[in-house]
Amino acid sequence: MVALPDLAATRSLAVRLAALVVPGDVIALAGDLGAGKTEFARAFINALARRHGQPAEEVPSPTFTLAQSYDFPPFTVWHFDLYRIKRPDEAWELGIEDAFADGVSLIEWPDRLGGLLPADALRITLLPADTPDARRAEIAATAGWAARLAGVADHG
Repeated sequence: MVALPDLAATRSLAVRLAALVVPGDVIALAGDLGAGKTEFARAFINALARRHGQPAEEVPSPTFTLAQSYDFPPFTVWHFDLYRIKRPDEAWELGIEDAFADGVSLIEWPDRLGGLLPADALRITLLPADTPDARRAEIAATAGWAARLAGVADHG
């Protein structure tokens, strides 16, 4: 469990993870409404923009569009908000298989994918903590992620 005492800590975690991703990575962002999933995605995407010398992105929540994409060499970041889908197979219409193949995917409401969520996805659940802006991040990493994550949680 990683303590995130404020929004700056949530953003910092996202920035540190953005430095680790490679094409094909999937990050599943779970948590209740208002847990900070979109704030995490916004910080993650803007960290990549800065790293690639691009201007900051607005990064709206894709609640109504369901998916937004952001191009960074050498991959595209796909930001999915699956809150409104009813069945996992609806995700195919969003081009999710292309994102899984050669992009980096940030998926809000990953439980809506059921068995379509890749087994090697990094799972981050944002949970409430003691103050309105504080969170706890529960991070479940597969072996492929574990080595890359060493030390990330220690620098909250």
